[in-house]
Order: sequence, then structure tokens, then C-alpha cells
Amino acid sequence: MIDPRKLAIEDFTYHLSDEKIAQFPLPNRSDSKLLYFNANRQIMHQQFTDLPNLIPSGSLMIMNNTKVIRARLFFTKLTGAKIEVFCLEPELSLPIEQAFQTKGRVLWLCLIGNAKKWKQEILISRFNYNGIKGELKAKKVGEKEDLSIIEFTWDPSDLTFSEMLSYSGLIPLPPYMKRETIDSDKENYNTVYAKNDGSVAAPTSGLHFTSSILNQLIEKGVKLDYLTLHVGAGTFMPVKAALMEDHIMHDEQISISLKTLELIRDTMEVAPIIAVGTTSTRTLESVYWHAIKLMKNETKEEVIYIDQWFPYQFNNEELPSSKNALIFLCDWMKKCQLNKLAGSTKIIIAPGYRMKMLDAIITNFHQPQSTLLLLVAALIGNDWNAVYNSALENNYRFLSYGDSSLLFKNPNV
Repeated sequence: MIDPRKLAIEDFTYHLSDEKIAQFPLPNRSDSKLLYFNANRQIMHQQFTDLPNLIPSGSLMIMNNTKVIRARLFFTKLTGAKIEVFCLEPELSLPIEQAFQTKGRVLWLCLIGNAKKWKQEILISRFNYNGIKGELKAKKVGEKEDLSIIEFTWDPSDLTFSEMLSYSGLIPLPPYMKRETIDSDKENYNTVYAKNDGSVAAPTSGLHFTSSILNQLIEKGVKLDYLTLHVGAGTFMPVKAALMEDHIMHDEQISISLKTLELIRDTMEVAPIIAVGTTSTRTLESVYWHAIKLMKNETKEEVIYIDQWFPYQFNNEELPSSKNALIFLCDWMKKCQLNKLAGSTKIIIAPGYRMKMLDAIITNFHQPQSTLLLLVAALIGNDWNAVYNSALENNYRFLSYGDSSLLFKNPNV
């Protein structure tokens, strides 16, 4: 078995030229291409509108309903210097949804652009709130690892932090989109089913879905359900370590309902389970490992937490099946009177990892030498080379606003 910790990231690269990176979405979400890699390891080129024809009836499709927040705030000093404050996550260990409902004052972990120009003074920006003039103040109050702790206060103070950002912030586009945010990104960079505020990057695999395609899937008998993983800025960070054992994964908040887990349990081994995106995949796989921790009495916590290398410590040890793990987990949640499993994950999914909870993923095309590309390679093995070369040769658009793929698990991995 491959030890993912010993993988060299340089083995997971390909040439991605700038002209292949989509800078803008297509006018219609669902007009993208769809590369279809089936269970027989065949590559076919389709359109995303063909998706309902490719998903078997009875399948369960799990989607991430996180919503991208307007996390980029800009301040202008009296000297004219511009400071960007990029809001990442609450400074305190609060659920993100709860932190966004805070009124008047919050502490937030942020990245600072043009940080050398900001000493200790309070920065002020103004915004319009339904015809009322609002004021936002930012003050540096500390450091945490490589991030700044920023105290935000605002007036009107009866606005929630989420509402304040909606009036004063901008959508944070990825750095490989070498352009400024425009008004249409507010809608285009969120899925049509986005619900829970908290991400600083979109779960981009879901950007291709329209209400029409979702309805076509339902009419065919495909079940749709949702979980939440709030995408952090770590999704933009390339792997800088030569070997994966030296790479530190980012921590992201997740939640999934008991109802959804029961639906997965009842579908498993009967019909395919398809994760929409790497974020849904990481959440589903983390759920399995939380069940294993409970079954092995390695945790009694109601809050889920999966460290990046936890799944790899069992080597060839025989573990409970995914079905039995979910049966145990659902029963445990009922005993604990939990309607939702929530917490965080740092799980890294790389070659050598065997998927526990899904049969296929829908995903965009990812950056070279990224953990997202490693996840794809874990699912389909060395065929990732053929898939990506085929996409390049057929002029697919890459990354966040790019084209899509439907990848079924390679049975030989």
C-alpha cells in the first residue's frame, strides 16, 4: 500500500498555462463541458447538461450548501495607503454560523494586505445600509500563528456581522483570477443552493448546477441532500513541502445532519453515492473516521475532529464496513439526542487512501501540485494523468470558473 506521507508532490504536476484558467464564468452556468470517467476507466466528453442522463436513478447526490461571504474589506488611511483585510474565521472557537450572527463587535482572524503600512491606528471605512450611512472600524489586537487578530466594531450596531459584510465587503476571488471582483461575481461565485454563510472560497463543483438541472435529477429519481463544509483560505495554498509528510493541512468547519447520514446509510450498497466536490468528499470521509473513533473508544466527543493523518495509522488492520460504521454512528447520535454532527476536519486524501463513503465525485479541474489533485488521484489512481491530459487536449477551462468532470471510483485503486 502507498504511504501518502512519502509522496513527492512533484509527481502530481502538469503544465497549466494561463490561457487555460477561466477568468470569468460562462454566461449560463450549465453550458460547461463535462468530462465523464466511468467505472470502466473510459473517458468521454459530454456537456454538463447531460449530467441527468449519466447519473443512475436511485443515486444519492450530496452537495455542500456553504455560502461565500464578502470577506474582503478595504480601508484607506489618511495618507492614502490602501489596506486590505481578508476575514478568514472567528478568533474564538465558535461555530461560524453563530459568529456571523454577532452584533456590534467581533474578533476575527485575518490576512492583511499592505500590512507594512498599518501600524496601530484604528482604520475606518463607511458603507451605505438601506440609505443609512454606516461606519466600520478595524483595530489590530494581536497575532495568532501567521494571522492577525482584528477587532471589528460597527455602527449601526444592531447589524449582524454577516449583514455588515454584505454591505461593506467584496467577494474574495482566488488569486489565480487576475482581475478585480465585479458585481456579477456576487451571484456567479455562489451555488444556486448556497445557504450557510461561512466560506471564503466557493465549492466550485456546484457552480454548474441550475434549478433546471436539479429538477431533472429529482424527476429521474436521483436523491439530493446537503451538508456543510466552510471552505477556508487554505484551499488556495499550494503544497510547498517536497514530501507530503511535511505539509500541514488547513482546518475547516463541517456539519451534517442525522437525517442525511441515515439517507446515506440506507442508500449505501444499494445505489451510487456521488459527492459534489472535494469539500463534500472530505466531509463524508471524515464522518466515517469519527465513527471509527467512537467504535474504538478513541473519543467520546460529540464534536467531530479528524486530524490529517488519522486515517493512515491503521495500516492493514481490518476496519468496520462503511455501512456498519454508519449504523453505529446513527444509533449513537440518537442515544446522544444529536440531530447534527458538527466540528472540524484536517483530513488529507491522497493516493494510498481508499474512499469509504462514495462511489463518484463531480469536480472541477484543480491546480498542479495541490491537495485537491491528490484527492482526485486517490479516487481514480494514475488515470488522473489521462483525465487531465484529455481535458487539456480538448480545450477544457480549468479551476474555479472552469469546466466540470464526473469521475467514478477506479475499482482497482
